[in-house]
Amino acid sequence: MRRLLVTGSVLLALAGLTGAGRPPLATAPLPVRLADTGGGSQLITALASSTGSTTGTVTWWSLREGRWVAAGSAPARFGANGLTEGASRKQGTDTTPTGLYGLPYAFGVKAAPAGTRYPYRRVNDRSWWCQDNAARGYNRWVEPRPADCRAAEAEHLIAYPAQYARALVVGFNYDRPVRGRGAGIFLHVNGRGATAGCVSVPAAAMDRILAWADPARRPHLAIGTRSGPTAITRY
Repeated sequence: MRRLLVTGSVLLALAGLTGAGRPPLATAPLPVRLADTGGGSQLITALASSTGSTTGTVTWWSLREGRWVAAGSAPARFGANGLTEGASRKQGTDTTPTGLYGLPYAFGVKAAPAGTRYPYRRVNDRSWWCQDNAARGYNRWVEPRPADCRAAEAEHLIAYPAQYARALVVGFNYDRPVRGRGAGIFLHVNGRGATAGCVSVPAAAMDRILAWADPARRPHLAIGTRSGPTAITRY
C-alpha cells in the first residue's frame, strides 16, 4: 500500500509539470530536470554536448515563486580533454569533473565587482593553490606556500592575471579531499583556449555571475553533458 501511495504521488508530481499550462518535463527549464539542485534558490549549470566537448554553455538560474528562471547565460570552456565523472576523476588528466558542487568562496587578482556578496579573497604574490598530494594543504588556498607543498605541484595564482582576474572556487574534492582525484577546480575567466579542468566564461559574464550570486541563497554548480552516463540531469 505504501509503495502504491508513493508511486501515485510521483505520478501526480509529474502530471503537475505538464498541467496548468506548464511545459512537458522534456522541455522544462533545466533545473527542473536535475535530480538535485543543492536545495538553494540559485543554480549555475555548465552544459556540454558530450564528454569530448571542450565548449558548452553556462547558465545561471534563480528560483522565483516556485519557477526556475534563467538570469543569464554565456559560452563556456571545459577541460582540454573534455569532461569525466567527478567521482572517478584522476588528477592531471585535464578533464572537467561532472557533478553538483557547492561554491565555497570567490577570489581574484582584481577587486570584487560591484554588488558582490560572496566572501572574496584578493590574490597577492604570496597566494598559491596547493595541488601537492603529499601536502597537508592539498586542494586549499595557502599563503604563503608551505614547505611541504612543492612549487611544481601548486598554482601561483597571481601568475594567471587573466584567468584568475575573478573566480569562484568549485567545491569538487574540497570538503574531504581524496588524494589523486584533483585540486584547483574553479569557475573563472577565459584564457586562450580550453582549461586544465576548470569551467571558464568571458570576463563580463564572470562579473555578472559574481554580482548575481548570493551565498544566502545557496547557489551550486551543476556540470554535465546533454545525455549519457554524465548527463547533467543525473546530478
